[in-house]
Amino acid sequence: MTILTVRHLTAYRYKRPVAFGEHRLMFRPRDSHDLRLLDTALAISPAARVRWLHDVFSNSIAIASFDEPGDELRFESRIVIDHFGLADPDFQIEPYARTYPFAYSSDEIPDLGRTTERHYPDPERQVDAWAKAFVQDGDGPGGTVDTLDLLLRMNRAVYERFTYGRRYGLGTQSPTETLERGGGSCRDYALFLMEAVRALGFAARFVTGYLYDPALDDSASSLPIQGAGDTHAWVQVYLPGAGWVEFDPTNGQAGGANLIRVAVTRDPSQAMPLHGTFYGGADDFLEMTVEVEVRRGEPRRPLPGQLTLSLLEAG
Repeated sequence: MTILTVRHLTAYRYKRPVAFGEHRLMFRPRDSHDLRLLDTALAISPAARVRWLHDVFSNSIAIASFDEPGDELRFESRIVIDHFGLADPDFQIEPYARTYPFAYSSDEIPDLGRTTERHYPDPERQVDAWAKAFVQDGDGPGGTVDTLDLLLRMNRAVYERFTYGRRYGLGTQSPTETLERGGGSCRDYALFLMEAVRALGFAARFVTGYLYDPALDDSASSLPIQGAGDTHAWVQVYLPGAGWVEFDPTNGQAGGANLIRVAVTRDPSQAMPLHGTFYGGADDFLEMTVEVEVRRGEPRRPLPGQLTLSLLEAG
């Protein structure tokens, strides 16, 4: 068990006061056996009315509505959690699924639904070829390969062969773009791996959240962490017996020891941490800044600015 505090600030600045449309926030994690919320709060400026809903995947969504214009729009979230992620978990995969290929059971297929389907065009079958190269040298009976080893090798290959870089533009690169460019952001990596494992028949989901880098609290840590200090994205693959297993291609790791899951979706477009609109001139927007800090322990000071509400009190 590790107590972690996540502070996430996003600020938009404009040349002059502008009006704001609704903004959709995906900041609050769901309690689970590996993550328990202890405290969480949200500060928004200008003041906003906030309503809550669950999306189609049961993720917690906050909708902020504004009456006042402003030349700056700020969202600051703080969550405190008990985190139980394992560094080296023992994945208890059902015997029939321990080697690839295998078929999901008839009980699971209806609920896995579109998570097994490809979502992006691959006209020259480039992603197909990339994925299938990992199964061509199967040394098991009938050319089978170890399922977990297959996924770990694919996950590690993205980390080792591609060039990581932060990117703040809207949207996510298509899998073929990531393959052709040989790199991208964590969202690009996650989408690429998700489509690659789907090409082999696995069920996969897109995950958005945060990444804890132990080096921030312990200078002696030598873990090579990429993507800390920002929102993060990775993949879950469904393995019978083990359930939804976390794979972080940005760091070539599996199991979720440093991953703080906020939301899971079928596609990256459904997992934007924050998005909304403003009403003004095309050149009124100046800049967006994002600050994310994940530290061990509880917060030392309250959130600055107006405290809109405690998320735990929001129901």
